[in-house]
Amino acid sequence: MTITFDLLQTMGIAALVFFLGNYLKSKIQFLQTYFIPAPVIGGLICSLLIFFAHKMGVEMKFTMTLQDFFMNIFFTCTGFTCSLEVIKRSGKQGAILAIGAVTFLAVQNLIGIGLSEVMDIHPLLGIAMGSISMSGGIGSAAAFGPVLEQYGAVGGTTIGIAAATFGLLLGSLVGGPVAHRLITRYNLKSSAQISTQENNESFHELSEKKLFKGTLIIFLGSMIGVYIHELLLLTGLKFPYFVGCLFGGMLLRNLSDAGIGQLEHKEIDILGNISLNIFLSLALMSLNISKLVDLALPMIVILLVQATVMAIWAYWITFRSMGKDYEAAVMAAGHCGVGLGQTPNALANMKVVIEKHGAAPNAWFVLPVITVIFINICNPIIISFFIDYFK
Repeated sequence: MTITFDLLQTMGIAALVFFLGNYLKSKIQFLQTYFIPAPVIGGLICSLLIFFAHKMGVEMKFTMTLQDFFMNIFFTCTGFTCSLEVIKRSGKQGAILAIGAVTFLAVQNLIGIGLSEVMDIHPLLGIAMGSISMSGGIGSAAAFGPVLEQYGAVGGTTIGIAAATFGLLLGSLVGGPVAHRLITRYNLKSSAQISTQENNESFHELSEKKLFKGTLIIFLGSMIGVYIHELLLLTGLKFPYFVGCLFGGMLLRNLSDAGIGQLEHKEIDILGNISLNIFLSLALMSLNISKLVDLALPMIVILLVQATVMAIWAYWITFRSMGKDYEAAVMAAGHCGVGLGQTPNALANMKVVIEKHGAAPNAWFVLPVITVIFINICNPIIISFFIDYFK
């Protein structure tokens, strides 16, 4: 028996998936501690239910027309965070950190591909467990998964999302011990004379006019991204459609920074978060869980190796390149968070160290800003290169 859900029914189920995940997250401390997104929680439960229904002979088909739409809108909004002016303010230290973070993206893919060859699985699945899911996160895994499957990596989406979810946990577990070891070994101390508190955001009143303007700006950035995608294809690499959207948003952001046009940053950020949550709810509620069974052991091995290499990189490369001082140790903890999980993991790792050992204002500003900008810009390009080479 097959049950088919039309567009509105599918979107309604996606809403229920999010509400379920949000409710469980509010009740379970573990999910809050490791920043597991609500769509991931609800989506995995929905996927399990569909898997059990499949075993009983019931197939469920969703109408996923809007999944790609919200994915492209999300990546356009992400592009609006990529400001060249902000990069300039980070100075030489930011440039060094950016080079290290981008280089590590390639390292993660080489690890994934190398171990996939050893364990006799499709090399593109190694990329799914490389920078796609580790530095890229769940959104990147859901976006690139269909591309991997198109080239024969069966279960690429499911494997990538599972790896990214596991990475959220690893990112929060690895950073603290790395910083503690560095601080203890080198007897590092904070030199900042300010209290360590997160900056309170100034009150921002939303209005229909600003929200509508933000929506139109996003659509404009997406349209520009279509043409940028066409230009990227001229390189001979198979860039996914959403990469152009990312650069479309980035172009408008930097034109605005130069005084050409005014953006509604808060509204664009809100719309981006809404799009991400809807996109993830749609992507995760239809995962094929059965594809995880045969790859469970290889996936665990690859992800544990990724976590180990991340800790070693942060300890020996990030710490030393950032100046071998207390702030550098805090950055090492943050890099573990963003290199295996997402920005909230990085901030949480640094916050734990700061609360115990003292303020690190430079690390608090530089690491999340620079890693987010350069990972967002460079990771899709590096991933596309590896996919094109190993497909």
